[in-house]
Amino acid sequence: MDEVEWMHRHPKAEDLRIGLISWAGTYLTFEAYKNTVTANAKSLGRRQIWDLLVSNEQETQAVVRLKSLKGLYLLCEGDGSVCHGQPRTSHHGCFLLRFHRNGKWTLQCIISGHYLESNGEDVFCNSRVLSAYHMWTPRPALHVHVTLYSPIYRTYARADHSVGRIWVDAAVPCVEECGFLLHFQDGCYHLETSTHHFLSHVDRLASQLSSQTAFHMQLRPRGFMALCDGEGGTLYPQGAHLLLGLGSSPMRGAEWFILQHFPTWVSLRSKARKFISVLYGAEVCATSERLTPMSLFQFECDSESPTLQLRSSNGCYLAQRPNRTVMADGHPMESDTFFRVRWNCGKIILQSASGRFLSIAPNGLLLANATSPGPNEELAIRFANRPFLVLRGRYGYVGSTSERDLIQCNMDQPDCIQLLPCHQGIYHFQAQGGSFWSITSFGTFRPWGKFALNFCVELQGSNLLTVLAPNGFYMRADRSGTLLADSEDITKECIWEF
Repeated sequence: MDEVEWMHRHPKAEDLRIGLISWAGTYLTFEAYKNTVTANAKSLGRRQIWDLLVSNEQETQAVVRLKSLKGLYLLCEGDGSVCHGQPRTSHHGCFLLRFHRNGKWTLQCIISGHYLESNGEDVFCNSRVLSAYHMWTPRPALHVHVTLYSPIYRTYARADHSVGRIWVDAAVPCVEECGFLLHFQDGCYHLETSTHHFLSHVDRLASQLSSQTAFHMQLRPRGFMALCDGEGGTLYPQGAHLLLGLGSSPMRGAEWFILQHFPTWVSLRSKARKFISVLYGAEVCATSERLTPMSLFQFECDSESPTLQLRSSNGCYLAQRPNRTVMADGHPMESDTFFRVRWNCGKIILQSASGRFLSIAPNGLLLANATSPGPNEELAIRFANRPFLVLRGRYGYVGSTSERDLIQCNMDQPDCIQLLPCHQGIYHFQAQGGSFWSITSFGTFRPWGKFALNFCVELQGSNLLTVLAPNGFYMRADRSGTLLADSEDITKECIWEF
């Protein structure tokens, strides 16, 4: 891809959330009952996720508050007890967060000077003498499908499977090779590529997860993280080609990456099966029979609103201009870059701010000139940078286990759902062993079907989707932990983060 001007976006609030793991391997948890706080959960769920609110950050420490998804704060009381509520004073609920060389954190109450600790079940704040019981391991709570952005080089990590290496040289994260799965296992992290290989200590991709693919994470507020081997080596870009490898002398700050949710890029095709592409001069046409980098668009959609923005790989947004033309020269805050979106059986219809619908002119130009939508206004949409889906719902990730024959939706570690595109918005779901997803008469799923079934995927946000199952019902997360397809309407349990 040619050089482009690409503005990196700051992480969203949900990308900065964390879980805190005690020395006993249990998670800091807010309990709905009497607003108590415990540390007896074995996995990272909604009650174990905290927003880290930073008021003063330095190199080795920061002043922070911890806020739960319920909107209440972690509070240390005068008697050493810890609860969950609203601060009564400006310093109530403030902690001095210190970063330790082993990747652990300690949280010291600003008012009392006592450290936050746990006995593996209860949480309290009694001691001023630092010990191993006061150490907490931070775990990023964002979705495991991530990008790694280097703020020093202003580029993204990219797996190169032809040579088995990872380079930090991608200007725009629009290809599947810029996406990685961040696995957490036994206190360490493993970085998996889009072809299911793993970054290893010897700078080459490994075919299997092992101790040689395990890294320790140094995590900082605002999404910064570094990976090291625990023996003095740190991952950072090296050499003229920015090879990602272990070393001991990074340029100041080169080892820090910003961890963010992998963005969604799509391709759009007209009724005539031509790709919509950006041409020189920022014109937008549907004339190409080949998918090129200029045919890719970042799908940016607020889940609270039916409006959509499409960001081209030239860094600009599609926008309606005079004479109803659509150009790729918009800026993110312009009202003309927002389009209302309608879904119709895996296709989308876009309506501009003027009320006109986008359609393809006889010469291939994309125009906002239709007063009512028809077949010429329907655009086929397909994932451009995702060969698989990793789904997370209200109760955890979608995955399978040897203990149950049904696919579950409350897993701590996900399965990858391989996507086999059929036609506009319709995919076959393939399990990791090569078999297909099958559906039972009860609306439950098994991962060992012999025949491919049709699943209709509709995007509901930048990284949110719904799935219409082969039985005609929406797929949803059930509180029991079993994945079901029995919902006629789209509810909160039908929304999946991917």
